[in-house]
Amino acid sequence: MIMTPLMHRSAYAVSPSAMDAALQRFLQATTTAQDTVQQDGQVFSISVDVPGLSREQLHIELQDKTVRLASVEGAPRSIQRAWKLPASIDAAASKASLENGVLTLVLSTTQPSTQTLAIA
Repeated sequence: MIMTPLMHRSAYAVSPSAMDAALQRFLQATTTAQDTVQQDGQVFSISVDVPGLSREQLHIELQDKTVRLASVEGAPRSIQRAWKLPASIDAAASKASLENGVLTLVLSTTQPSTQTLAIA
């Protein structure tokens, strides 16, 4: 008599690769940021969800018409965003606040001015 081991496989068993794929889909779905951009005249409001990050772990750069947001090295999560506004940003009149994991940027833009030059 020959004895063979009995192989039993559950009908509900999920392969490790399927579990990895499901985990990746879940992480992508939960980390997709919902940025909100609103305009009220010459003022733009941008709200970004940044849970788990403090104000020391965020870096905001304003350059002409572009706003760049990035997390610093060593932060618990990595974030990088950029927005291009239709007008130049007035950094002195703009402000940023972080409350309950939501970063709110209130950006004032400057009106392009037309100047005349007198002919001598």
